[in-house]
Amino acid sequence: MHNSNSPHILNTSANLLGICFVLLTSIQVMNFTEKTVIDSVLAFAIFMFMTSCLLSFLSMRSKNVPARKYELYADYIFLSGLSSLFITAMLVTFNLVK
Repeated sequence: MHNSNSPHILNTSANLLGICFVLLTSIQVMNFTEKTVIDSVLAFAIFMFMTSCLLSFLSMRSKNVPARKYELYADYIFLSGLSSLFITAMLVTFNLVK
């Protein structure tokens, strides 16, 4: 059996998915009338983390070769979601979005 990172990916993706939902909801509650880049990047991150959660769950439930493929895809998709959150943080930190 290979060293499985799927439980870690699932746990972390689920936590970051919740954080993204809170952030996106907070932006909507503040009644910003115009959409910003942050909304789009957070929506992308939500999609990536949800996909990563599903693939890591499938990896834990599958056997042999499909499990490794699911875990690899979940890992890369998780990394893209994490990168999008980093971009969002940098946009906010350096006031690049009004």
